Amino acid sequence: MSRFRFIPRYKPVLSREQMYDLVRVPVITEKATAISEHNQVTFRVPLDADKRSVKAAVEGLFKVKVTAVNTIRIKGKTKRFRGRPGRRSDYKKAIVTLAEGAKIDLTTGI
Repeated sequence: MSRFRFIPRYKPVLSREQMYDLVRVPVITEKATAISEHNQVTFRVPLDADKRSVKAAVEGLFKVKVTAVNTIRIKGKTKRFRGRPGRRSDYKKAIVTLAEGAKIDLTTGI
C-alpha cells in the first residue's frame, strides 16, 4: 500500500525542516544553466521524493509560483577509486518550471 492516499488536488503540508530535506542542493552545470533561460531550475532531491512534495517545498522556501515539476532518477556509475572498483550512489533530480516573472537566485543564500 502507498504511503499516501490519493486525494484529488492533494497539497502536502510540510514543515520548514522537511522542505530543506526535500530540496537538498541546486544543480549547477552547463545544462542546468542553459535551461534557466526557460524559467527552469534544477535541484537534487531524495530518491523517495514525489513531485507534489517538491513543488510545495520550492514554493514554501523561495516564495515563487511553480507551474510544473519533472523528476529524473539517475543510476550511479561504476568507477575505479585507487585501482579498486567502486560505485557512485543513485540520486534524483527535479527540474522545476517557474511561472512567468518568477525567479530564483541560486547565488545567494535563503
